[in-house]
Amino acid sequence: MKLNKTLNIIKLGGRVIDDESKLNMLLHAISQQSNPCIIVHGGGDQVSELAERLGVESTFVNGRRVTDQVSLDLVTMVLAGVINKQIVAKLQAYGVNALGLSGADANLLLSNKRGTEMHDFGFVGDVKAVNRNVLIDLINNDFLPVIAPITHDGNGQLLNTNADTVAYEIAKALAHQYQVNLYYCMDLAGVYEDIANPHSLIETLDLNVYQRLKAEDKIQQGMLVKLENCFDALASNVYQVMISNADNIARSLQGEKSKVTAIRLAEEVR
Repeated sequence: MKLNKTLNIIKLGGRVIDDESKLNMLLHAISQQSNPCIIVHGGGDQVSELAERLGVESTFVNGRRVTDQVSLDLVTMVLAGVINKQIVAKLQAYGVNALGLSGADANLLLSNKRGTEMHDFGFVGDVKAVNRNVLIDLINNDFLPVIAPITHDGNGQLLNTNADTVAYEIAKALAHQYQVNLYYCMDLAGVYEDIANPHSLIETLDLNVYQRLKAEDKIQQGMLVKLENCFDALASNVYQVMISNADNIARSLQGEKSKVTAIRLAEEVR
């Protein structure tokens, strides 16, 4: 079904949040959009830096943070507090009426605490439901939602949640109302056939190529989860998914030709 209204969902991650010039450049490009946008952001490096300054040990399993109560307090302060409000303030400076939210606000993101069958990750949540009506109302009233990946379980417990997953769950939830473009902004220009070869960028990654690269162990652990989310989003009616760095995503948002990795379910291009 062809939808008339386009929605851009941009997940900010990697070091773009630490690099003020790149962050400002990308937020400025977002501010110039005629189509509505939603920003989902991470900020794990900043959480780790604060934890180190406070003498709190950070524990990771397969690249995922184990979140005890102290870590949850730090994650909430940094993600739903400092980073979220810094992004909101920068957008306001560009004339965008941004509104910062966590998943607990307006019951936006309801999660289940992750099970302990494989490992106990502590207060980590897996998204169960997205309150899409809240986002639709905000967009219709010309707000740009800026979402921190702190969710809740409906019983008063906050949960640390993967920002990549939050972005794609929101994209799926809104895919029947909008033609959703989902952008994952990271450090690299996209997905590479050989991470050591800067000329091996894959500009179109379909499911068959992904499965081959996965079988050949050419995709790093953190990227595996991101790509699984990408293909799941496309299978759930998200219009297109792109992975790249801040420079290329800014150019793409402005309608310029740029090198990104476009994710496709099949080899043929729509």
